[in-house]
Amino acid sequence: MDRFFVTTPIFYVNAKPHLGHAFTTILADSVSRFHALMGEETYFLTGTDEHGDKIAKAAEAAGQSPKEYADQISGMFRSLAPMLGAKPNQFIRTTDADHIKTVQKVLQKVYEAGDIYFGEYGGHYCFGCERFYTEKELVDGLCPDHKTKPEYISEKNYFFRMSKYQGWLHDYISEHPDFIRPARYRNEVLSLLESGALEDLCISRPKSRLTWGIELPFDTNFVCYVWFDALLNYVSALNYPRGERFKKFWPVANHVVAKDILKPHAVFWPTMLKAAGLQPYQSLNVHGYWLVRDTKMSKSLGNVVSPRNMVDTYGVSAFRYFLLREMAFGSDASFTEEALVTRLNADLANDLGNLFNRALSMTHKYFDGKVPAPGKEFQEDAELKHLGLDAMQGFQTNFGEFRTARALESLWELVRALNKYIDQTAPWTLYKNKQLDRLGTVLYVVLEHMRKLAVHLWPVMPEASEKMLEQLGMPFDLSKVALAKEPEVWGVLESGVTVAETSNLFPRVDVPEPAPVSQAPGKAAAAKPKAEKKTASAAPAAPAGPAENVEFADFQKLDLRVGTVLEAKKHPDADKLLVVQVSLGEDKPRQIVAGLADRFSPEELVGKQVVVVANLTPRKLRGFVSQGMILVAKDAEVTRLLTAGGTLDDGGKVA
Repeated sequence: MDRFFVTTPIFYVNAKPHLGHAFTTILADSVSRFHALMGEETYFLTGTDEHGDKIAKAAEAAGQSPKEYADQISGMFRSLAPMLGAKPNQFIRTTDADHIKTVQKVLQKVYEAGDIYFGEYGGHYCFGCERFYTEKELVDGLCPDHKTKPEYISEKNYFFRMSKYQGWLHDYISEHPDFIRPARYRNEVLSLLESGALEDLCISRPKSRLTWGIELPFDTNFVCYVWFDALLNYVSALNYPRGERFKKFWPVANHVVAKDILKPHAVFWPTMLKAAGLQPYQSLNVHGYWLVRDTKMSKSLGNVVSPRNMVDTYGVSAFRYFLLREMAFGSDASFTEEALVTRLNADLANDLGNLFNRALSMTHKYFDGKVPAPGKEFQEDAELKHLGLDAMQGFQTNFGEFRTARALESLWELVRALNKYIDQTAPWTLYKNKQLDRLGTVLYVVLEHMRKLAVHLWPVMPEASEKMLEQLGMPFDLSKVALAKEPEVWGVLESGVTVAETSNLFPRVDVPEPAPVSQAPGKAAAAKPKAEKKTASAAPAAPAGPAENVEFADFQKLDLRVGTVLEAKKHPDADKLLVVQVSLGEDKPRQIVAGLADRFSPEELVGKQVVVVANLTPRKLRGFVSQGMILVAKDAEVTRLLTAGGTLDDGGKVA
């Protein structure tokens, strides 16, 4: 039997669960469920990372011991999965006794092999990152993540000879294209390895400075650096080295992480495995950030999204669907409550919910609630089945590569086609004209496709999927599903089975008014004061009129394309310019010099899909050649990137 092992990163217990944690958990759960539907034996691991400086400091601030503090926050993460409809096989904690033993075994093994040595090191230490930074890694003397000045610390510590494996790691990544996905992060790691010598990794902290950690087995005056400890959870959970789970699942290990922890997982972890004599994981799957109204979540802004509020307000199925449908694999996505409700109403209520309601109601009206027997098929039936086959195969291919947004868009081609098919075949007219054989075929074609849709949606929203199948008279049974065969299998829904009278799984929801930036999403549904009447004096100034008219032929000369920002950096000699690399689906990225530095940081642009004027004559701006223009919409105060309403392939034409 084929197997599949998927992990979330173990979540650091320095903060409560938020939207990013929820998405990673849902993504891992959905992919695990998908592989189970494909007939594979699966194992899904999540948990919490509980050692290190930040935990010790947070516990002290809370007036608790580190263990008490870790127990409290870890409990919140343990309850996160069931609240999100996720079912991990194991929840691991780095304070578990078995994990501690495994970490010490690996440390001793690597030490005895000569890959851990004692030395003295002075460096810029960021307590927020719990790591040392070199001078070249700092930005204007500050930590690039926390924007704070690190403390210079000089001390004796133990070091892992990570530099020894630089050449091996570069070759391994180059020879295994799916080792890091998507490709932009693979290229980022290769660039890092090619940019200079990989430094050795400091893997200890003296007990004189930190006691909350795992003791080094060869020197009890030191505790283990949190990353060397945490990463080993992926094998300690499988009972490394001799556990049956380790033998079965480590060869098919797939990690899911956010892009902020790319380097530890793509550099530290593979070299640690190599030093310990273990094969690397199968693939590292990297997703982007969830922003809130295109702004990074922040406690100070009050815009941190509570997963529980979203689930309580809109239901777990709608929440899971929105997150998996909205974020393109590897790119950032922006969360707003209005966008969630719009997606719920359009995709779930209007498209899918309406399809189920219509079909079930007509089955009761015309066939006493029994699935009719199909008769002769017509060309329009065959065309719909062919479209359905393509849609389901597209779903399966993309979902297997963690491209959930593309997978769901492919499946929704079938949802929309089924509603159109009902309109075109007009069952009500067939009934009126007493064409019952044809009516039976039409409704069977619709109902059997609905069954297929419900089965495919089980990884995305298991609760709703199982209810949809119950409404079709076919309770869900994982042991009887063979998803890989579903696109071509036909006639599983038995004639004569009684279906539900109606379906109301996805009622429409009123779109909430945008919440203020200082108000966390999930509270927008609260009562709002009535708007005051506008007076003439309060009327806003009229916007400027349109520019001079142009002919349509002039507009047609513009080649507008959708592309993804792969890299962005500040122009070295111009404060307002960014040098941006954009993928337009061509052989190599386009370099565009854009006057956006006063409105966007380079980090905000990376991963975004933008609209580019692709046929501008290249010109040199302050020493850099610019091969196009990134379009934005702006007024006096706000600048927004102009982009597509959904996820498109790079190079898609705007027409």
